Amino acid sequence: MKVWIDQDLCTGDGLCEEIAPDVFAMLDDGLAYVKDGDKILSEPGGAAGLAPVPAGQEEATIESAEECPGECIYIEID
Repeated sequence: MKVWIDQDLCTGDGLCEEIAPDVFAMLDDGLAYVKDGDKILSEPGGAAGLAPVPAGQEEATIESAEECPGECIYIEID
């Protein structure tokens, strides 16, 4: 499973980071980005910031996408 965030749709609520802090991070620009290990994929973000979901974080990632008010979290199944 892989995940990315469309920052153009992100509302900056931070629910994704709250639900799955190992997968998502909020940056100083007020937007959410995905993590690939310890690296935050912010350059570039969007679809180019596609990252693998860490083992055991699949349910939290899906919950984050379902709870996201901006509907900006996209999950791709391998």
